[in-house]
Amino acid sequence: MAALPPYVGPLGRTWHYSFRVICGLILMFLITPILVIIPLSFNAEPYFTYPMPGLSMRWYQDILDNELWLLALKNSVIIAFFATILATTLGTIAALGLSRSNLPYKGLIMGLMISPMIVPIVITAVGMYFFYVKLGLTNNLLGLIVAHTVLGTPFVVITVTATLVGFDHSLTRAAANLGANPAGTFFKVTMPLVLPGMISGGLFAFVTSFDEVVCVLFLGGVEERTIPRQMWSGIREQISPTILAVATILVIISIGLLTSLELLRRRNERLRGIKAT
Repeated sequence: MAALPPYVGPLGRTWHYSFRVICGLILMFLITPILVIIPLSFNAEPYFTYPMPGLSMRWYQDILDNELWLLALKNSVIIAFFATILATTLGTIAALGLSRSNLPYKGLIMGLMISPMIVPIVITAVGMYFFYVKLGLTNNLLGLIVAHTVLGTPFVVITVTATLVGFDHSLTRAAANLGANPAGTFFKVTMPLVLPGMISGGLFAFVTSFDEVVCVLFLGGVEERTIPRQMWSGIREQISPTILAVATILVIISIGLLTSLELLRRRNERLRGIKAT
């Protein structure tokens, strides 16, 4: 922590430390509901209260022994993987188009692109259901992949567009003058520079797909269970600490993804010559 400047008075020092205490209390208020479930996932008994009579890995083993959880895990990974690939590809292409200064109605197009983030997910899911049912995209994994691609693409558009804000377009013009075709210019010049934004957007798209439950409830059938849907069904049908074990695994995955995003942010700042904080 940086030392306070010598000209800061007693009132300024008091506010300095009080502000940090307030921020710490707010952070604890936000993360305590998440931290509480982690120890309970190791409870030896099927209770959701403290104190715990003992520790056990039985609920994690139950994930491996339960066919429904394994099916949900497989479906979640398949859907999230392909939705992330599609969202990253489409979002990057859209961001490249939106970065052009001569693009007409840029604000309107940008608003339409990020609308899935703004419109309530229930409304989006209902609209998808009535549209996809006519295309035969309900009760199958393909429909869920397409739906999750729609939800994840705005994150890629935003992150890649932010990366392109300081992009030096003279590099692409120089590549074209040297004889490079548009595809070669993109893969050898543009893509390495916007790659941190693409990866960040892809990670956000992956998390969005992995945590989505509303669209799955509308579009998925019995065989299209995902982890969030299985957790939702477990809460409604039979409350089991297995749900807490799955939630703990999801928390660990989220922490890993957030750490990756932070490392990418610092790398991007180093590439831009900005001192990382």
